[in-house]
Amino acid sequence: MSASSSNPTPPLHVAVVESEPSARARLAMQLGSGVLDFEHFDDFAAQLSGIPTVVVLGPSCADPYNLSTLAAVLQPRPEVGAVLVAEELSTDVFQQAIRSGVKDVLAAPVDTAQLQEACRRVAESVGSLGRTLPPIIGDDGDPGEGGRVITVFSTKGGAGKSVVATNLAVALAMRTTETVALVDCDLQFGDVAVMLKLAPQHTIVDAVNSIDRLDSGFLTNLLVTHPPSGLKVLPAPLEPAFADQITAEHIRSIIAGLRSVAKYIIVDTPSYFDDKVLTLIEDSDEILLVAGMDIPNIKNVKIGLQTMRMLDTPTSKIHLVLNRANTKVRLDVSEVERTLQIKAETQLPSDIVVPQSINKSTPVVIDAPRSSIAKAFETLADRYIPAPSGKKGRR
Repeated sequence: MSASSSNPTPPLHVAVVESEPSARARLAMQLGSGVLDFEHFDDFAAQLSGIPTVVVLGPSCADPYNLSTLAAVLQPRPEVGAVLVAEELSTDVFQQAIRSGVKDVLAAPVDTAQLQEACRRVAESVGSLGRTLPPIIGDDGDPGEGGRVITVFSTKGGAGKSVVATNLAVALAMRTTETVALVDCDLQFGDVAVMLKLAPQHTIVDAVNSIDRLDSGFLTNLLVTHPPSGLKVLPAPLEPAFADQITAEHIRSIIAGLRSVAKYIIVDTPSYFDDKVLTLIEDSDEILLVAGMDIPNIKNVKIGLQTMRMLDTPTSKIHLVLNRANTKVRLDVSEVERTLQIKAETQLPSDIVVPQSINKSTPVVIDAPRSSIAKAFETLADRYIPAPSGKKGRR
């Protein structure tokens, strides 16, 4: 990757910052010709002129003092995207780097293809900021207000977040005549469309490709309807490669636009932190943090909670959802709550009807409405829309 290979409109600079000469030379060589290199971060910062820039920060930048100085430069400059290469990829380094404005963190020694791919993603992000993304204005004329955004997240794959997201969204849609939207932001491997038996003509990629004219009417036309519930869905890309076209600012603009379209916006996410997930966490009204009842799951969720606390995410926004909470695995719910230092407000039981419903591409709240798990999802939906007395749903 080189400065000359990037989109010339606007121009894009690529730089390396590393105090150790041989490490700096290696990183510059991996990125190709035309790369600017600096021994100190201050020297790099002094050269910034508003041009979109991707900077690779070498291992010498990964100590706590240097990381603490990054925020003053990176956070006020959205046109600068940083990738940190660290000798020790610890939780503390990752958390401090992300909090300082770094967009990606890689472990040293880094593979050339991996480094170039990370820089390409960041380049697309800062390149899109060469023009300002328009705010989405609702009918009331106020950007960023309106519908309630509920992001479903887990730090461990297989915890059941997509099952939670789809069933909650369907349960809410069946309780109201207002629009309920479900957005699949697991951009590489999203399963929402499959789980709802949808064959979408439009995906989130279409929203990104028309970001300059993304008004309420256009967004509404992109949403596909789930006929049994009336739920409106914005699916993930059909191919994983399309995920690279989507930046955190695109996600922010799309979610802001949906606030003027839907009363509730449920967002499914991938099982890791990146700049898009961090943007969703920041912009959401609530975060449903899904955890399974096993030690690796609880460990990852604890790290996720620590990360969100480091990022000053209000505790009031975070709601723990324990999936398969009644599984006999020698883990007690109270023990999990003590470990995570947060109360499990929602406990979902293990039930054979869940995999059965997934294989039918029918949410369990529709496929087995009398099951214990369906009733648990209905109770979760009560948080947002109380069910009519003696009746769950409107369809």
